[in-house]
Amino acid sequence: MSIGGELRAHRLVTLLGPGGAGKTRLSLEAAEAAAAHGVWSDGVWFAELAPVDDPGTVPEAVLTALGGRETVVRTTADGLRAAGDASATDSLARLAEHCAQRRMLLVLDNCEHVVDAAARLAETLLAHCPGVTVLATSREPLGVPGEAVRPVEPLPDTVALRLLADRGAAARTGFRVEDDPEACAEICRRLDGLPLAIELAAARLRMLTPRGLADRLDDRFRLLTSGSRTVLPRQQTLRAVVDWSWDLLDRPERAVLRRLSVFSGGCDLAIAEEVCGDGPDPAAAPAADAVGARDVAALLGSLVDKSLVVAEPAACGEMRYRLLETVGEYAAERLDEAGERAGAEHRHLVAFRELARTGDPLLRGPAQGVWLERLELEHDNLRTALRRAVAAEDEQEALCLVLSMGWFWQLRDHRADAAHWAEAVAAMGPDPFAEPVVPATPLYVTCTERPPPMPPEVLAEARRGVHLTQLVSMADMAVVQSPETQRRLRGMAAAYADGQPQICRVPGFIVFFAILMTGDFETLYGTLDTMVTRCRELGYEWELGHVLQLRSKIFNDHPGGLDQATEDSEESVRIFRRLGDSWGVAEGLTGLGEVHERRGQFDLAAEDYREAVEQVREIGSTGQLPALRARLAGALVEAGAVGEEEGEQMLRDAIGEAEQGNTDAAIFGRLQLGVRIARTGRTAEAREIFEELVADFGIRSVVMFQSLMCGQMAWLDTLDGRPADALPRLREALSLTGDPLSTLAVPQLPMTHLLFSAFAHAAPAGGEHAEPADREGHALRAARLLGAAEALRPADLPPHSVEREVSDRTAAAAREVLGDGAYERAYAEGGGLTLEEATALV
Repeated sequence: MSIGGELRAHRLVTLLGPGGAGKTRLSLEAAEAAAAHGVWSDGVWFAELAPVDDPGTVPEAVLTALGGRETVVRTTADGLRAAGDASATDSLARLAEHCAQRRMLLVLDNCEHVVDAAARLAETLLAHCPGVTVLATSREPLGVPGEAVRPVEPLPDTVALRLLADRGAAARTGFRVEDDPEACAEICRRLDGLPLAIELAAARLRMLTPRGLADRLDDRFRLLTSGSRTVLPRQQTLRAVVDWSWDLLDRPERAVLRRLSVFSGGCDLAIAEEVCGDGPDPAAAPAADAVGARDVAALLGSLVDKSLVVAEPAACGEMRYRLLETVGEYAAERLDEAGERAGAEHRHLVAFRELARTGDPLLRGPAQGVWLERLELEHDNLRTALRRAVAAEDEQEALCLVLSMGWFWQLRDHRADAAHWAEAVAAMGPDPFAEPVVPATPLYVTCTERPPPMPPEVLAEARRGVHLTQLVSMADMAVVQSPETQRRLRGMAAAYADGQPQICRVPGFIVFFAILMTGDFETLYGTLDTMVTRCRELGYEWELGHVLQLRSKIFNDHPGGLDQATEDSEESVRIFRRLGDSWGVAEGLTGLGEVHERRGQFDLAAEDYREAVEQVREIGSTGQLPALRARLAGALVEAGAVGEEEGEQMLRDAIGEAEQGNTDAAIFGRLQLGVRIARTGRTAEAREIFEELVADFGIRSVVMFQSLMCGQMAWLDTLDGRPADALPRLREALSLTGDPLSTLAVPQLPMTHLLFSAFAHAAPAGGEHAEPADREGHALRAARLLGAAEALRPADLPPHSVEREVSDRTAAAAREVLGDGAYERAYAEGGGLTLEEATALV
């Protein structure tokens, strides 16, 4: 409803908002509109209360504005007084008498500093003057029965930018928002969309570029000081605007407001009570500033009423309280002046350490979704707590926070946070994996079961845990092959070689990845078996489900391991369903889907992936979703349930979602998309996708990925009729397949490269125009390589559709040149070759 509509529906409307929000301007516009439409026959009257120092003179000021006095009103040290008027003490009655028979709109501007007197005046007029409507502006409600409060919100982004453009052009000829839209948007956002602040900032555009201005807003109170000389003094500088509100607060309100500045992104009431109260030593605060935890709710409510704190409902249903950035900067200065920063920041650190520490176990059960949202909501505060712990060199608090946040970071794909904070905190203590490596002491509790201080054995394990977290969060996998990293990986494996209980739990299970990266598969399989056995012995149910799904994925890629992978995945899903852990159910189903894909059961795989998608959607685990959707699209196409066009669109949707956050998921989807596009004949588009992937894989410098992409580009070369270009790529691809990670994760990769090599030889340069002897030689190699590829294929890894297509085309081309008999002999010869012998044929 418009303000005019509200004024017709209510006799008292209060425009409520912080200083500089534009309340006065809005009230004037509403008054002008009302006057133009003749709604109030006796006119629209404006009473400015900002100069009124004495609440007792409010009625006199309004009478003067209405022309109901003949005496001169002047300002004295005691406030406004009516010179020589004996009836001044009854001015409210005279005002009511003056207005009783009139139909009019009265605007009371700037009521906040005389709010009680303004409220009494408004209530009297409403009771005794039926034709009077009051429009008030204030930083807090008048609190009169029947009052309609209309919050004046910060300007929307587009309107704020328009105001900056207008005022900026007035300050500097030629200024245009379009010349630096990013900086201009930052200015408006950081000034909270407050019109007065934006106008003050625009005045500075005479001397600063938008970027220069935006970069200096941390010092906004000294920067924004050039307001209009014709406005009230408290509107001429940004500091004066906030000073005006601060001066109207009592001392406990000021204490809560300045302490709120330690939060990042707001807080709920419970944590505000912990942080904004005086803490365990209330005697440390002056009596007049004392704030008990139980006082905080009422004081917060008062600050919300006074437009200094923003209250808004969160998705979880609770109210959250936050400061506009400008108010937050001001409150932070006042916090420093009061000497309270250290105490408030420590209470903030403890509160959010406890939130993370007690919330972490709840991420493994039916409350998982709720706690993922809760920690996401408080992520800025948790980062701030970590930053303060690191800055204070409080290693134990920092360790506790990182280890409590690790699982949340993984579920929500905050890999950059995990990597950054794990590295920072790991550097605070000694390296637990430095030579000579000390074996880990068996520990039957988590490092975060109790808050710091930590006993020595827990501290030692916490240090190991943060180094393991750092390992699994690495962005550049190229360092894995460096001698120093390999030494550390072996040290991690050695520290847990006795199968200590902590390898079953988060983050100790990461030692599994350390062993994987060393390529010591015998130890890897043994460690996985030990982890499963220890979980069963110790009754670690969630941990058992987790370890089983890890083992299933390893056996899924291991020739002859599909039966074990199936058994592990199915048990994992049963455990996680029983525990109500949606993430775990999705992971188990993903492993089961991969097993079904390996067996060519794409319809079953699609069912697994579809349910996994629903499970992660339910808890908002965004990191998993894009890769799952890409897998689902591939399985549906392979099963014939959707056409190539629909499958391609599903992949594009998944890629778009992944590129907003999870790069690895985007890579997986883009690889599938490139393959599907190439099969439709759009090889140029597929090549562009693959070239982008090569650039991405180049950043990671993972040998397995390099080998994979060499093979894919060679396949495209052959499809484009350039087999001579394909063969050097394939030789390079085969030379890169001996690394441990490739052998474990993609055991069929050499066979795929041999298959693509056969394809390239079956389509030699020159095609039908090549010399007969040359064509026959290529065809013989193609048949032998095809035989070798099929013989080397793991028995439980059937060919997927691209491999079947390539195989069929290769066989047909070779048979056409050689004839059936010669082809069969060459094919059989190839089946007896070793990988090295077959590679030599390429």
